[in-house]
Amino acid sequence: MQNPDAANVAHPFNEETWNQETYDAWVTRFGTPAEAAERIKAQPAKSLSVLGEAIGDPQGKKIMNLMGSNGSKAIALALLGAEVTVVDFSPGNQRYAQELATAADVPLTYIVSDVLKLETATLAGTFDVVFAEMGILHYFTDLTPFMNLVHTLLAPEGEFVLRDFHPVSTKLISSRGTTAKIRKHKVDGDYFDSSLEEQEASFAKYAEGESPKVWLRKWNLGEIVTSVAQSGLILSRLQEEPNLSGDSFDKGIPKTFTLIARK
Repeated sequence: MQNPDAANVAHPFNEETWNQETYDAWVTRFGTPAEAAERIKAQPAKSLSVLGEAIGDPQGKKIMNLMGSNGSKAIALALLGAEVTVVDFSPGNQRYAQELATAADVPLTYIVSDVLKLETATLAGTFDVVFAEMGILHYFTDLTPFMNLVHTLLAPEGEFVLRDFHPVSTKLISSRGTTAKIRKHKVDGDYFDSSLEEQEASFAKYAEGESPKVWLRKWNLGEIVTSVAQSGLILSRLQEEPNLSGDSFDKGIPKTFTLIARK
């Protein structure tokens, strides 16, 4: 894969990667949709973690999950009483998510589309919550169209919930070692670097054959917050979070963040 000459053409390269068959990769990681559904049904609120706390009680809410991948968060929300729609451009993701919904016995609307090409005529202003989470923004070379889409989809007083990896951990600090005694952190990145970076796709280690690659544009926190504000959304909360897995060797380093904004 060759580095695109212009930043604005990075997104189609990523679409090509994600339109490769991802279904088998999710089966390898999570088990069959039926097996995954049983785990989610057992503790749907727990499977949402911080995202669930940010959204609040989903009962009766109409929720949009942008770039919702295999649908696991959407299914958990549906089990808790939400009406959920997922948009994602991978047919493999759609297949896994629809089978997951069937196994969990909940309805799910899944639209296969590039989110920036989503037909919004019947969707605009209809969602109580729009959310995206864990590794979404870095697929965009310009955040403005994405944030404008969020604003378009939200109903008046609706909320946008974004949970993602913290830029300090993704742009600035590299880590080596697997235990607290040998874990080493090194500040070797450029927090303000705006170039594209080629990396393995997030499902790569669960896929067979040649490792699929994507191009990423890693945003810093100021850029993210500014893009939200410029879309017309009103920032309600920005919470920076440590490593919630309890690994003591990451103590004191922000690993994720949750942003909530309203229309």
